[in-house]
Amino acid sequence: MRTLPIYQVDAFTDRLFAGNPAAVVPLDEWLPDAVLAKIAAENNLSETAFLVPAGSARWELRWFTPKIEVPLCGHATLATAFVLSDVLGETAETLTFSTRMVGELAVSRKDDGWFVMHFPRRVRNGAVAPDALAAALGRRPEEVVEFATPGDTSWLAVFPDEASVVGLDPDFRALAALDPLNVVATAPGNSVDFVSRMFAPKAGLDEDPVTGSAHCSLVPYWAERLGKTDFVARQVSARGGDLRCSLDGETVVVSGQAVLYMRGEIMLPA
Repeated sequence: MRTLPIYQVDAFTDRLFAGNPAAVVPLDEWLPDAVLAKIAAENNLSETAFLVPAGSARWELRWFTPKIEVPLCGHATLATAFVLSDVLGETAETLTFSTRMVGELAVSRKDDGWFVMHFPRRVRNGAVAPDALAAALGRRPEEVVEFATPGDTSWLAVFPDEASVVGLDPDFRALAALDPLNVVATAPGNSVDFVSRMFAPKAGLDEDPVTGSAHCSLVPYWAERLGKTDFVARQVSARGGDLRCSLDGETVVVSGQAVLYMRGEIMLPA
């Protein structure tokens, strides 16, 4: 029997049972992709992060939903940095993760316990006719804007106010039949700059509780609309989560907190 360590972390929150739970599995070397996919399916969380050492304060990093491997995952990157720094004792201020689809990602831990992540800005492709999305969401957005990166296209459905986003009751089968991998609903916030919810039934996630990668599209959108570059954001899912964000040229900076929920062992057959 082979054992692997596993940690479950609530990300984008400072308390348990909120934010977005992610599993983190440190490895000495890569397992076959089929095994990684089975572990992620067994965990049945939004994402499981797998990492392999790649030098001083450097790791290779991959993320799997219960259904697919994804090109970028913010909350599981935050959870991985938290496990390395706050659980496993990594002392480097900046951690560097090499990824297969979005290049290198730098994450820094600050003295206040927040982790600062640097992600690539996503490209705005233009407007999308709202009719099909309005039917799937059950409410008509003011506009729909497409943002894309290789392997990951998102539609931003923009609503007039926070209550409209909170009150959405989507038809997930209808959402899964649309073109994009993700649908992100967003609006100005009551006590923050903007709020959001993120739906990804094609990836096996009807609703993701808090989505760092969605802010690679949200931050550029709201920067253009509000004429500013620094934001406080909240994802208004049932669990909810808080983010600090900024736009720095072609980089979206996303910051969050995390807490450890569980540690254990995976028992793999020999």
